[in-house]
Amino acid sequence: MGATVIDGKAFAATVRGKVAEHVTRLKADHGIIPGLAVVLVGEDPASQVYVRSKGKMTVEVGMKSVEHRLDADTSEADLLALIGRLNADPDIHGILVQLPLPKHLDEDLVINSIDPAKDVDGFHISNVGLLGTGQKSMVPCTPLGCLMMLRDYHGSLSGMDAVVIGRSNIVGKPMAQLLLGDSCTVTIAHSRTKNLAEVVKRADIVVAAVGRPQMVPGDWIKPGATVIDVGINRIDKPEGGTRLVGDVDYDSCAAVAGAITPVPGGVGPMTIACLLANTVTACCRANGLDEPEGLTA
Repeated sequence: MGATVIDGKAFAATVRGKVAEHVTRLKADHGIIPGLAVVLVGEDPASQVYVRSKGKMTVEVGMKSVEHRLDADTSEADLLALIGRLNADPDIHGILVQLPLPKHLDEDLVINSIDPAKDVDGFHISNVGLLGTGQKSMVPCTPLGCLMMLRDYHGSLSGMDAVVIGRSNIVGKPMAQLLLGDSCTVTIAHSRTKNLAEVVKRADIVVAAVGRPQMVPGDWIKPGATVIDVGINRIDKPEGGTRLVGDVDYDSCAAVAGAITPVPGGVGPMTIACLLANTVTACCRANGLDEPEGLTA
């Protein structure tokens, strides 16, 4: 019997529906419209696709969408000045600067210039510190989406053994913090972990976020474990062209796991859904209102 497929596309649609309901209540009860500003510097094709998709979905859930598209040679001073204006704008509750930035711009400086309360990507050093110490923060969207799917599938995660493969600041480290917050026993593993297969084999939950296509085979997976595949990698097809794969070998892992996310259609759709959720959360916090239930960590 194969693994249960965790349908991220369907779950993301449910999350966006909850966001839309909360936005409707904010408008009706308080006259507030959550606002999300996205800043894109340069013309990176993938970034342009992401920004268009984010803008479209922001409008679909009833929120205010603002886009600032800047030339690739925009100076750091001009970008920081724009962020300063957005920080001061009471109608903007979330600010996202699309990464990567052109090489002449200091990403850390730019991200840390965003008001932490409006940092809906959860990358500001203050939010990183708050999350790491178990305090209320803005949570990075991809790990938040993974946590939501795990909670939905398992209910309580308390006492489960979780292994996160990958130690990035964007996914691996915050994912580990979120799982610790839900009382998992957490190991952060990576490509240099000794006996990596044995470490992964003991896990009830495996989150693969290492950025290597099909790195995790099925014989690394504990029978019945839940596998969350964060990887999005493009590989060549034998017959020509390319296809998307994750960081786990889907077929062999699905034959052993109890549940698994596919690529595409798993974690990916949850990232934008959680960006919208974070914007509503930021709006509620800014106005001293109750946070939306089920949309935060």
